[in-house]
Amino acid sequence: MIWNVLANKSLTGEKITNEEALSVLNCPDEELLSLLNAAYQVRKHHYGNKVKLNMIMNAKSGLCSENCGYCSQSSIADTDINTYNMLDKETLLKGAEQAYKMQAGTYCIVASGRGPSRREVETVADTVKEIKDRYSLKICACLGILKPEQAELLKGAGVDRYNHNVNTSETHHDSITTSHTYDDRVNTVHTAKAAGLSPCSGVIIGMKESKQDVVDMAYSLNALDADSIPVNFLHAIDGTPLEGTSELDPRYCLKVLSLFRLINPTKEIRISGGREVNLRALQPLGLYAANSIFIGDYLTTSGQETTSDHRMIEDLGFEVEIVEEKGTVTS
Repeated sequence: MIWNVLANKSLTGEKITNEEALSVLNCPDEELLSLLNAAYQVRKHHYGNKVKLNMIMNAKSGLCSENCGYCSQSSIADTDINTYNMLDKETLLKGAEQAYKMQAGTYCIVASGRGPSRREVETVADTVKEIKDRYSLKICACLGILKPEQAELLKGAGVDRYNHNVNTSETHHDSITTSHTYDDRVNTVHTAKAAGLSPCSGVIIGMKESKQDVVDMAYSLNALDADSIPVNFLHAIDGTPLEGTSELDPRYCLKVLSLFRLINPTKEIRISGGREVNLRALQPLGLYAANSIFIGDYLTTSGQETTSDHRMIEDLGFEVEIVEEKGTVTS
């Protein structure tokens, strides 16, 4: 395969075929740098060498009724994690201050559970109004399955983006969770979009899915027109049904990131949870396909030192898209 042919198709808006998509995932390791170069041409065209930084605040931990097989916070997980109800406004504000100081452009308020209560939505909405007064951060909320009136309240408060991952392909979904459907997740993305919230939806790679499942995920997010696509790589946690699962190697992870860039050329592709344990020493190469990362810790697992992330970006010759002062973002 001449990988630049796929880059040209992506740049001109021509759809990559299913056969071509599978060839990306099956790319011989000796051609990996050529594939990454093709993905980089698309990334550079739309985003230059800028890298967007995002920070997560685990606003509510555990106490979840869902049975997602990958999650340490689910009802079926036997894990030793901190559990608590929705954090108060002051704690969420301190998190926003930390995100600002770490040069994150987006502050992600994440809560466990099937969906938020009215009180939880009101807490987030009230907090976001004050964050917007103090900082120029974008706010992404991730609170579970959303009702239209809740989406409208969040939008009115100043929330910019709503995250609800599809996580896996439609055909593989029931192997991961049965307490909600794939359509529940897709419908939540549509609910967020209808309220004027920027849709964020992504995946978790490495949950015993097939390569065709991975291709189907990339196409489904293209069809959803998600503005931001977090690509997580499974960090298997002891006490979850996927405990001990270890299917990924760094080179395959880079092929996955290239695939998502080529199928979703104009979208923010974010290397998300599990990048440290799966990409390992090849983490910097991921940014030739992706243009965004999480910094700091994840929900119940640790990330690498923020200074290491900034150094990695600098060593690549890339630029952090930073917040300079309220109301402005520059690089």
